[in-house]
Amino acid sequence: MKVPQTLPEARQQIDALDEQIQTLISQRARIAQQVARIKERSGAGDGNHYRPSREAEVLRRVIERNHGPNGGPLSDESIARLMREIMSVCLSLESPLTIAYLGPEGTYTQAAVQKHFGDSVTAKPMRAIDEIFRDVETGAADYGVVPVANSIGGVVNNTLDELVHTQLRICGEVTLAVHHHLLSLTGDTETITKVYSHAQSFAQCRKWLDARLPRAEREVVSSNGEAARRAAEEGGGTAAIASLQAGRINKLNVLAANIEDELSNETRFLIVGKHDPELSGDDLTSIVMTAHRNQPGALFKLLQPLAEAGLDMTRLESRQVRGSVLPDFYFFIDFAGHATDPKVREVLDTVRGEAAFFKILGSYPRAVM
Repeated sequence: MKVPQTLPEARQQIDALDEQIQTLISQRARIAQQVARIKERSGAGDGNHYRPSREAEVLRRVIERNHGPNGGPLSDESIARLMREIMSVCLSLESPLTIAYLGPEGTYTQAAVQKHFGDSVTAKPMRAIDEIFRDVETGAADYGVVPVANSIGGVVNNTLDELVHTQLRICGEVTLAVHHHLLSLTGDTETITKVYSHAQSFAQCRKWLDARLPRAEREVVSSNGEAARRAAEEGGGTAAIASLQAGRINKLNVLAANIEDELSNETRFLIVGKHDPELSGDDLTSIVMTAHRNQPGALFKLLQPLAEAGLDMTRLESRQVRGSVLPDFYFFIDFAGHATDPKVREVLDTVRGEAAFFKILGSYPRAVM
């Protein structure tokens, strides 16, 4: 296509390209509908057409093309987000999805839903993490999105506890850059006497609060969305630590932006559901186990097979067993690889034999962005 030299030429080319893009998206949507019919005729359809491994492969290719000879000025994140929305719309024609998340509206978990699934799903806010698991277990939601760890605040223990006992599988992960804002109906930090927030957000903004609002009362609530709702309801003198989206929903003013103590603040979320994703080519496996009590080197014996097999362990967390007086711990481990790979399966069988308790939480595609 000839490079336009005048504004009318540029607009004409944009109009022509818009028409082509719209035509191609419509063609893709019709093929997506046909995919659903093919699956049903072949008996492969189970009513759920969302395939995490397939979507991860598509997004990886999108990013690879962005660096190729036909790549453009858009960032990897921008081009992936555009493709995600197209995929989301097409998937909704095949199989509309309901996604349970930690509400109310405006939470970072809702932002994680939008990043992973796009906007063409029914996002269902829940009051607590255990309710998300229960909603998916009973079939009231197709998948759930739960926070599991933050780069500053550490792990989310409620999520770890639920993973031990649920029959659900980890189907995917989302990483989200988190920026906290001090929000209020007023426009002056000097008048703030109480701040609402989730416990994790307080931990992530502790230094900022200590320096600028040392005398303000801090009250922990179930989510940042709930914090924003309370700040809007109670009015003057009350503030919330929450996202810009929560501020817009509750018509709050931004008193201070990006108040997290570290700008590289990132939260990891897990997608939980009833299906085991297939190999995608870049996968993680999550397991949880306990060591035999009073055996020297018990934890080393659990980790040694992974090291000997050359498997890259990406995370290790411990959590004391609830209700246990003695120091028994669950060990949560993530490593690179898929449970269906023969090499990984052999390692897991070895670890299972050394553990007092052992459970595979899921094998799933590594987050693309």
